[in-house]
Amino acid sequence: MARIIPLSEGAFTVDATKKFIPYNPEKDTMQQRSGGSLLVEIQPFLVITDQDYILLDSGLGYRNPDGVLQIHQHLINHGVNPMDITKVLMSHLHKDHSGGISTADPVTGQRNLSFPQATYYVNAQEMQYAFDNDGKSYHADDIRILRERDNVVFTEGDGSIDGYITYEVTGGHCPYHQTFLIDTGDDKIFFGGDEAPQISYMKRRFAAKYDYDGKRGMELREQFKERGIRDGWTFLYYHDTKVPFGKLTQ
Repeated sequence: MARIIPLSEGAFTVDATKKFIPYNPEKDTMQQRSGGSLLVEIQPFLVITDQDYILLDSGLGYRNPDGVLQIHQHLINHGVNPMDITKVLMSHLHKDHSGGISTADPVTGQRNLSFPQATYYVNAQEMQYAFDNDGKSYHADDIRILRERDNVVFTEGDGSIDGYITYEVTGGHCPYHQTFLIDTGDDKIFFGGDEAPQISYMKRRFAAKYDYDGKRGMELREQFKERGIRDGWTFLYYHDTKVPFGKLTQ
């Protein structure tokens, strides 16, 4: 059986400025935030299989007060050495998903991969799109190092990894977004990134205005829901503040 570990970095609100502002539900209210703000969790996942320690997206890349990368500390708290991560699967490169890809040395400023022993899987067109659109949603400095390392696989279209992980280019949330299905034989674990970011998105039909192609995103969620119910997928929800993962029923 595969083991799923959510690596929550906390709740945030985000508005049209694309700034992520920490949100404490015990003292903050949405009324205090700007109009149109969304409340989201930032929640990468670790999936442990017989073959791999798989990281799904890399979070914001924030450090704890003691200077340790937050996602590294979460892994350590779960008894996992960050150097043991074997694969990093990137759904897309928006900064709230890719900020933890690399870290800058506090003294020299030199960047290094946060998981140097892992193989990173990134869509090639998404990489170029991120550089072409550096700014609000993308932060090129965080991901530039991917072009300089040989432990990065730039994927094209749909495909498979090591015979048990499949990826599909979906193009709803952003033009070259991709999803992943990990099929261990015993478990089918689906990571939809921002195509299926919260369980509520799977339960109602709507086109998100902030998606690149909102209608496409809505259609994709219907397809994922149907396939997931039929095949018993466990859905991983990167932005859900209450339900990190689970299976869907009719």
